[in-house]
Amino acid sequence: QVQLVESGGGLVQAGGSLRLSCAASGSIFSINALAWYRQAPGNQRELVARIMSRGSTTIADSVKGRFTISRDNAKNTVFLQMNSLKPEDTTVYYCNANLAEYSRPGYYRDYWGQGTQVTVSS
Repeated sequence: QVQLVESGGGLVQAGGSLRLSCAASGSIFSINALAWYRQAPGNQRELVARIMSRGSTTIADSVKGRFTISRDNAKNTVFLQMNSLKPEDTTVYYCNANLAEYSRPGYYRDYWGQGTQVTVSS
């Protein structure tokens, strides 16, 4: 059983910063990619940032230059540093891991965290 536990969300004023963390635990054989998505009510879930096992990253245009993604492979943890936050960044952020378990080491699939609320006041 794999679990993703997120932390770090909250309320911040516009221009402020938050750092989200997500730790993956369980019977993990290998992690291919870790990512953060966000989803506002009535909208589709959108990719915010992704980091691959070798460190290459993808950042959404809407947050480029403000958000940074990083990972600690030894701790199976991914971070999202969010700077210069704007009210339009307000929504629920979800951690995503594409990984394989020991029971099926060649089979990679997506796992999701429970979501953490980020609210940016103007």
